[in-house]
Amino acid sequence: MTPQARAEKSAEAMMANDTASRSLGMQIDAIAPGAATLSMEVTATMLNGHQICHGGYIFTLADSAFAFACNSYNQLALAQQNQITYLTPGALGERLTATAVEVSIRGRSGTYDVTVTGGDGRSVALFRGLSRRIKGQHFPEESTSE
Repeated sequence: MTPQARAEKSAEAMMANDTASRSLGMQIDAIAPGAATLSMEVTATMLNGHQICHGGYIFTLADSAFAFACNSYNQLALAQQNQITYLTPGALGERLTATAVEVSIRGRSGTYDVTVTGGDGRSVALFRGLSRRIKGQHFPEESTSE
């Protein structure tokens, strides 16, 4: 299996079980080994008291992109630590896009950067996630070594 096919099959298996991402209307726009792009539309139920997208929803989008990126090798990986910096607000009806890229992977630990952008391309948030691989796979495969 090619690394790209493995990433695609891992994403398909994850999304089938990811009720949280699906319930928020998230879509996988792109997937590759160590990278993922997800997007969602800001709905009225996602607005805070300032009538802008609640930061928790922006975090969730970034966290989901991070999850799909770090799980793209068919090895289960969990978040170990995350941080986010909010730069600009998301608006009602706007499509937010989170692009996750692998910065480093050593043994069972990975570092990923995620940029959340608005419909006009501006940066909405910057997120860094640290992952930890655990035992298990998203689908049966004898070896995930490349």
